[in-house]
Amino acid sequence: MQFETKIAFVIRQDLGQWEKIDVAAFPASGIAGAGTELVGEPYADADGARYLRLCVQPMLVYAADGAQLARALDRALARGVEPAIYTDEMFATTHDAANRAALKSVRRADFKLAGIALRAARKTVDKIVDGLKFHT
Repeated sequence: MQFETKIAFVIRQDLGQWEKIDVAAFPASGIAGAGTELVGEPYADADGARYLRLCVQPMLVYAADGAQLARALDRALARGVEPAIYTDEMFATTHDAANRAALKSVRRADFKLAGIALRAARKTVDKIVDGLKFHT
């Protein structure tokens, strides 16, 4: 199935394993929360147990160094794409309000980006992540 939009995550490749998972998980909630059409119907198994809804389209995960990550963020913002972001400062927080405060205290030029997630038209996302490789 071909979707009109694409969901992409760009995660800094020098992070520890648990950090990479954290950086993917939190921005994924931002993507899912951005539009009700992104989440499908509830799941159920053959025994009748119910499970939560999932995103209706694939999410691609790219690796980047700090400069590539900053470039991807700049490209997204320049194209009017509102990304979900995660900075190194957020690793030290324990709740949503603290995450927002940590982000608000740093100018974008000084971000220590850990990762971003975005959803936009396929061609727009392709331009934002141009030159990046899939995360391994």
